[in-house]
Amino acid sequence: MTQRMTLAPSRRAVLTGVAGLGLAGGAGLPALAQQAVRWQMPTPYPAGNFHTRNITTFVEEVKTATRGGLEIVVHPGGSLLPLPQIRRNVQTGDVQIGEVFLPALENEDPIFGADSLPFIVTGYEAAERLLTASRPMIAARLQRAGLRLLFSVAWPPQGLYAARTIDQLEDLRGLRFRSYGPSAARFGELVGATISTIQAAELSQALATGRVNSMITSAVTGVDSKVWETDVKVYYDIQAWLPKNAVLVNDRAFRALPEATQTTVLNAAAEAERRGWQMSREAAASATAELRRNGVQVLEASPRLRDGLRRIGATLARDWEARAGADGAALLAPFKS
Repeated sequence: MTQRMTLAPSRRAVLTGVAGLGLAGGAGLPALAQQAVRWQMPTPYPAGNFHTRNITTFVEEVKTATRGGLEIVVHPGGSLLPLPQIRRNVQTGDVQIGEVFLPALENEDPIFGADSLPFIVTGYEAAERLLTASRPMIAARLQRAGLRLLFSVAWPPQGLYAARTIDQLEDLRGLRFRSYGPSAARFGELVGATISTIQAAELSQALATGRVNSMITSAVTGVDSKVWETDVKVYYDIQAWLPKNAVLVNDRAFRALPEATQTTVLNAAAEAERRGWQMSREAAASATAELRRNGVQVLEASPRLRDGLRRIGATLARDWEARAGADGAALLAPFKS
C-alpha cells in the first residue's frame, strides 16, 4: 500500500479544515446534519480530460439535485493529492471522495488489474462485460477497506507509442518504457525495456526530458501530454486493453448523508458511468485524429509485432491467474474462450 506523504501547507489546510465536516453528520454534531455538506475530491487528470469533465458534470448534478445540500469540490490534475495517495486518503477520510486508476491498485489485490491484461479484452463491448463480471469482486474488496465504489469508466483502448518505428517486439529492447501499474511494468520487463513508473500528471515532463521514450497508453493520454512536442511521434493503434478508472467514496461519509441524498448520489453515479463510457468512445476517435493532425504517425502493427504482443499477453494472463486464484480464473474464463 502506498505510504502517505507529507502534504504542503495549502493542501494540509484543505484536508484538515473540511474533512471533519464531510464526516460529521450523525457523528456527535447533530447541528451539522442540517447544514450543507462539502466534500473534497482529488482527481489525477487535467480539467479537460474526459474523465474529469464527466466528474464535473456528476458533481454539478448532485449539487443541483440536493439543492446545494451536498457540494463536491473537484481538484483536478493531482493538484490536491497525487494519484498514488488518493485511495489511501479517501479510506482514512482525509478526503471524502476521489478518482483512482484501478490497475494501480493491483499490488493490493490482483483483481484490480484484470482490465490491464493484454489482448484479453480489446473492445468496448467486451470491456463493459468485464466490468459487469468484476464489479461485485471489486466492490467487495473496496468495502472491506471502508470504501464504496460509485462508478467506473474505461479509458480508450491502449496503443503503443515509441520514438522509432517498431516492427517486432525486439525493437522495444533498450527503450525507456513508462509503467503505470504492475502489469505494464511486467510487460516492459518482458520486452527488455528500461522501466520508469510515471503518473499521468508527470508524463509531459518525463517525455520532454527523455526519461521515457516508449509506453502503452491511450490516444487521449498522448493528447493530454502533447507527445508531438517530444521525440515520441509514432503510435500503433494495437488496442491492447481498456483499463478503468473508479470513483470511490469513504463509506462512513456516505452513510452519514441523509437517505435521500445517498439515493441522489447513487443515481447520479449510475448516470455518470453511462455517460462516461460514451465519452470514452468519443474521446478515442477524436484523440486519434488529434494525434494525426499534430504530426504523429498513427500506424497499424505488423503481423510480427502483433504476434509477439499476443504471446506476451498470454504470459501475463497466466501469471495473473496464478496470483488471482479462483476468482481470477472465473473472471477470465468467458473472455479467454
